[in-house]
Amino acid sequence: MVQSRALVIALILFLSTTLPEVHSKSVFERDRRDWLVIPDAIAAYIYETVNKMSPKVGQFLVDAAQTPVVVVTRNFLIRETTKLSILAEQLMEKIKNLWYTRVLGY
Repeated sequence: MVQSRALVIALILFLSTTLPEVHSKSVFERDRRDWLVIPDAIAAYIYETVNKMSPKVGQFLVDAAQTPVVVVTRNFLIRETTKLSILAEQLMEKIKNLWYTRVLGY
């Protein structure tokens, strides 16, 4: 039972960020390159729910989310997913350009 709680808390912390960052991002923003927006929104929802039931546990989640291990891991994931997203956008542009020039003859 304790292990499952620890696993849930670790998962929440892994996906979470500082609260001001979560609330400043829009889940449905079209030009977002940050793939972690949705997990951040879910983590914010979980935090708000936990905080309503127990502010003490909510504060623990905030403190744990700001530990260096969680922050460094999250920043690494953001950096790498942003690189992948940019590469995917460039690939889509090249495919679109090839489609228009070679297939459609524009």
